[in-house]
Amino acid sequence: MSTSTAKQRVLETIEKLPPDATVEDAIERLVFLAKIERGIAELDAAKGVSHAEAKQRLLQ
Repeated sequence: MSTSTAKQRVLETIEKLPPDATVEDAIERLVFLAKIERGIAELDAAKGVSHAEAKQRLLQ
């Protein structure tokens, strides 16, 4: 994972948005990236599930 601070990652994300982006667009992007970071952290901590297990859970 990146060694940049949360504030730096937020600023970088906002700077990459198109000029006509709304506040809602920025919030959606930040929430999306936060969920990705949380998922990666869970996988790093061996808290993830295999593809087969995820598929089985969805079929129940």
